Formats: sequence, structure tokens, C-alpha cells
Amino acid sequence: MEWLGATIPGSNFTVFQIVVAVAVIVGGILVAKALSLSFKRLSTPLMSGNDSKLLQRIIYYTVIVIAVMTSLSYLGVDFTGVLLAGGILGIVVGFATQSVVSNLVSGIFLQMDKPISIGDPISIIDGDLSGVILEINVFSTTIRTFDGVNLRIPNEKIFTSKIYNFAKNTARRANITVGIAYKEDIAQVTEIVKKTLEENPLVLVEPAPLVYADNLGDSCVNLSIRVWTPSSVWFPVRTQLVQQVKKALDDAGIEIPFPQRVVWQKKGAR
Repeated sequence: MEWLGATIPGSNFTVFQIVVAVAVIVGGILVAKALSLSFKRLSTPLMSGNDSKLLQRIIYYTVIVIAVMTSLSYLGVDFTGVLLAGGILGIVVGFATQSVVSNLVSGIFLQMDKPISIGDPISIIDGDLSGVILEINVFSTTIRTFDGVNLRIPNEKIFTSKIYNFAKNTARRANITVGIAYKEDIAQVTEIVKKTLEENPLVLVEPAPLVYADNLGDSCVNLSIRVWTPSSVWFPVRTQLVQQVKKALDDAGIEIPFPQRVVWQKKGAR
């Protein structure tokens, strides 16, 4: 085994040093492949194929670079200047990619916490954006708004926003306001509306529907109607109820007044 200590002609390295350096690189390649495959297996159910492949490559080449630098450092190569330049470059790149990293981390937390899922109707950014989740990736999420526009939203914006997920609850409340003329009997109108609600099979019995006089408007008494329906049919049921309540009040001869304003004219004014 004395040959391991022999110096390679034309260099200051021994055979043993070269063997160790090569072994470190080969070991790094094997570790990089193992980590990349493990990440692929774990990430497949959590993210899209393109995002998974990108992160696999980042892991693979990062481990190999570390292995090569470790090997060369063992052979006596001085990386002080390289590390200094790399540190400065890293700071610049860090500032430039701050949002990218933030979106990546937010995407990972969204996948782990699962506040949203594909197909969920949601509202975010304090209600300014509403739609259905189409796709959840590592860096961004695609939402189809209720008017049919597909939007790609950075994950950081979703993760840090207040999320209203209408699919997480089995029932959702629908609020309807209807105004009746001051001359109408509030108790009578309330009974008409309640009967109309009871006739709709998609209005839940529990929690019970509420119908009450909410406030006195400029030209009408405003009644509030609150009913619970299955979340999956909330919008069509609410639309249907507006039509049914309007028809029931029309059939009963209940007046729904237009906005009115009384104008007093001073006597003798022109």
C-alpha cells in the first residue's frame, strides 16, 4: 500500500489524496441522485411536474457543487477569493430573488397547511378577488374568476392574505334585502316571505331562516332575509330565492316602491 503515498509526477499531490478527492466527488454524485429521487417521490403528490423537476435539479447540482468544492479544498485549493466573490454575488442574487424565495416558501406552506384545494371557490385580498382554484404550484396559484378570467397569483400574496374558502363548510348563508312600502303590514309580508322560503327544498331547516324588519329607509321599510343553503348551490339558490320572493310579493299585491324624494317649493318662488 506504499504506492498510495507516492507523489504523482509533476504535482504535489499523492495518489491517496487524488483517490480521496475522486471518492468525495463520486459520493457527492450518489448522494445528489439519492436526494433528488427522494424529493421527487415526496413532491409528486404536492406539486406540478415542472416545479418538481426544477427543484430536483437545484438539489442535484447544489450537492455536486458542494462535493467538488470539498474535494478541491482537500487538495489544497484556496477558495477564499471565490467565497468572498460568491458571498457578494449571493447578497445581490438574494435581493433580486427575494420574492421568488418568498413565493417558494409560501407555496410549500400552502401545500402543507392546505387552506385551499383545487376546485374550491374562494375570496382573497379582502374580497377584491374571488374565483375557483384551478391549479396550485410551488411559486404561484391559478384562479379562474367568476367572470371566466384565469389569473396567476403569487403564492406569497395568497398565503399572507385572509382566505375565505366557501368549500370548507357544508352550508353557507345567503343574505337578501327587500324593501316594502310604508303602508304595508310588516307581519303579513314576513309571513309571505317565510312561506316562500319553506317551499324551496334547498333552504335548510336548521339553522332556521330569518326574516325581520332591518331598518327604515328613505322610501321603504327594508326587510332582511337570511337563509342557509348547501355551499355547492349557494349562488343559484340565492338567485332563485330573489325571483321567488319578488313573485310572491307581487301575487299578494305588496308594493315594492321606487326611491322617492319629496321636494318642497317655497310659495312665490320662481
